[in-house]
Amino acid sequence: MKVVDRFLQYVKYDTQSDELTNLTPSTPGQMTFAKERLLRELKSMNLSDISLDENGYLFATLPSNCDKPLPTIGFIAHLDTSPDMSGHRVKARVVNYQGGKIVLNEEQNIVLDPAQFPEIQDYVGQDIVVTDGTTLLGADDKAGIAEIITALEYLQEHPEIKHGNIRIGFNPDEEIGMGARLFDVEKFGADWAYTMDGGAVGELEYENFNAAVCKIEFKGLNVHPGSAKHKMINSIKVANQFALMLPRWETPEHTEGYEGFYHLISWEGTVERTVLTYIVRDHDRARFESRKRELEHLCRKTNYEFPGCATIEIKDQYYNMREKIEPVMHIVEVAERAMKNAGVTPVVQPIRGGTDGAQLSFKGLPCPNIFAGGMNMHGRYEYVPVPSMEKAMQTIVEICKIVAEEY
Repeated sequence: MKVVDRFLQYVKYDTQSDELTNLTPSTPGQMTFAKERLLRELKSMNLSDISLDENGYLFATLPSNCDKPLPTIGFIAHLDTSPDMSGHRVKARVVNYQGGKIVLNEEQNIVLDPAQFPEIQDYVGQDIVVTDGTTLLGADDKAGIAEIITALEYLQEHPEIKHGNIRIGFNPDEEIGMGARLFDVEKFGADWAYTMDGGAVGELEYENFNAAVCKIEFKGLNVHPGSAKHKMINSIKVANQFALMLPRWETPEHTEGYEGFYHLISWEGTVERTVLTYIVRDHDRARFESRKRELEHLCRKTNYEFPGCATIEIKDQYYNMREKIEPVMHIVEVAERAMKNAGVTPVVQPIRGGTDGAQLSFKGLPCPNIFAGGMNMHGRYEYVPVPSMEKAMQTIVEICKIVAEEY
């Protein structure tokens, strides 16, 4: 089966994750996709060591066809799609892009416009998969799943290509930061792995943000406004004062590359109680720690003016995998060479976000991130060029060949 045909079948499954359920997987659609589609497909391919646990982690092995002992390498993708937009009844279609605008939905006047998304002009003349504009597409990360399975199918059809044991893993809830939490690294049994979860063709990433979430609660005192002088403490106004003390330009909309930020993602408040939720991001560990200390400092400053008003809770989410990858940089070099063999120019860049690979690296499984091809992910304008998926699949095959030839 071609990678695009496989992908078009996968996006029919609604697998949005939901951080509010406190379940794993967080939504039943992920287990349905894993059990009713992927598990059956892997069994039909006669793979070995197939397992699907109660938490939605699906593993399998393509056994080695090589006489000599080789490292076991893994390829990983996630089952869920983003909660940011509906993944229900995705209407995907393939269009041959000849430039200009693509009308996704004429009735609702939803248009994929190069003026807004100029990167699409890089794919003139290519087939690309788009939606009807009412849902996301799900290339993040069903494209990655399709690429991995299609690569294994290709290796089975070409036994002359030597390879070692190849482990594959599909996990739930990456989009809500929980994908690696119950991932059994020991059971997976790979020496190293790659997440197929990047964006544009050529992306290769082994650096990501250090990340934390911060909640600050402000307690106020509500008094009838007619007699509130020198008595009322309006927690909304105190919270606003706090927010304005943070650097104005250190926010996502003003940063790029290695620049970190404070991002206010939620504001809930009344006069009596207001809660601000921030995510804190920085590639540099020292600056990351400094950002957290700054938030604590501003809370102390607030409490100096309004005693006992502000309380803060900071929880680290994940760390920059660079410190775990640098001692084994050969795994990045293998991926770079594999891309070149597949006719792809590697674009090594930091991830302005996180991946399951970051958390897995800290659990003992070094795991850089490779492109899956999706663009404009998490929204109605998401698309994926078919040649990008094909190149990702070829990159997987080339990685397996390099390891068999040189290790």
